Amino acid sequence: MNIVYIHAHDAGRYIQPYGYAVPTPRLQQFAQEGMLFRQAFCSNPTCSPSRACLMTGQSAHENGMLGLAHRGFRLKDYGETLVQFLGEAGYHTALSGIQHIALEPYAATADIGYSEILTEAHIDSNAIATASEDFLGREHQQPFFLDVGFFPPHRIGEGEFPADGPAPDANYVRAPAHLPDTAATREDFAAYMASVQTFDTMFGRVVDAIEANGLAEETLIIATTDHGIAFPGMKCRLTDHGLGVMLMLRGPNGFSGGKLSDSMVTHLDLFPTICEVVNLPIPDRLQGRSLCALAREPEHCLHERIFAEVNVHAAYEPMRAVRSQRWKYIRHYAAREHVILPNCDNGLSKDYLCDHGWAAHVAGEEELYDLLLDPQEANNLVTKPEYAPQLESLRTALHEWMLETQDPLLRGPLDLSDKVVTSADAYSPAGAPRGG
Repeated sequence: MNIVYIHAHDAGRYIQPYGYAVPTPRLQQFAQEGMLFRQAFCSNPTCSPSRACLMTGQSAHENGMLGLAHRGFRLKDYGETLVQFLGEAGYHTALSGIQHIALEPYAATADIGYSEILTEAHIDSNAIATASEDFLGREHQQPFFLDVGFFPPHRIGEGEFPADGPAPDANYVRAPAHLPDTAATREDFAAYMASVQTFDTMFGRVVDAIEANGLAEETLIIATTDHGIAFPGMKCRLTDHGLGVMLMLRGPNGFSGGKLSDSMVTHLDLFPTICEVVNLPIPDRLQGRSLCALAREPEHCLHERIFAEVNVHAAYEPMRAVRSQRWKYIRHYAAREHVILPNCDNGLSKDYLCDHGWAAHVAGEEELYDLLLDPQEANNLVTKPEYAPQLESLRTALHEWMLETQDPLLRGPLDLSDKVVTSADAYSPAGAPRGG
């Protein structure tokens, strides 16, 4: 059984299969042929840590990837990745595009352990798709794991979105609901739409190559992204705006027929899912549960609670969260006098909000949200005495998880002395002031 893991960069759930007015016909077709997970979440809504959680089946503070790989952060043990696990089981493992859990590109073989890198390009979407097509057209003597990482819709430069085609008319689009409906946010989101549509096209090319080479019946295809989109209040946040991700699977073990599940799932569930699909023992260190249970019974409850964290994106901003089906609790572990602006990628929406005082709107040390009555997570209930039972229950659950997983935050601030960390007072992730 082959595994093809195709991922976008910063796409959240803002695609057509999740009901958004963002045409992504190939992803829509894939959802209708496979299985869609409506309530899928990452475990850390920043780039390298999110990918590391998926690839190790462990939380970021357990696997060691507390921040970005190109800023000096590394896994504690690269021998515990899915790549190494499948390689030891006789799989040929190949990377086409971005991986972002080790320095690009050569550490992908030296550290992560891929059998081969198909292209040194990790931003050029056409080169990545072409290399993937060529690989899928080979004669394969052993099962393979193909990791295909596309860069769009990650922002570039001062906040632009890479795209192969024009953006739609911004007069007729709507930015995410928690953002104001303005000319700036509409133009920004229209550019995002063009970028995610570029991913959609490239995704379709890879799926077409799987089918054209007669591999569809013996291949599990995974389509996902690392975390929420790069807009204010989304990427790098522990609300569902940041944690929510697209997740679709197509292949054996019941991942077919346009199934849909509303059960909460996380990226940590993919490693054990692959183990079950390819009939390999699930390592004890994994924290997730196989999604095959939901393929058999989509209404099954896989998790009563899920946990998430942030430590460092550009700047230090440690946070932890626990989510149940109805409630979300977030705790901040460092004092903040303003929004940590370098942890929000530059762009038109960020500039617009900052022009109108956004930076002064800082959440308290704790946040509690009723996800049923307040799905935008805009009404913090932490000071409301009538919600004390929910608050205490989630506080306790979070603390117990931190103890169980030996979270280093329990010992105090994290030691980042040998890492590249941007000042919390900067504007840009790169550390520059606005316009710098």
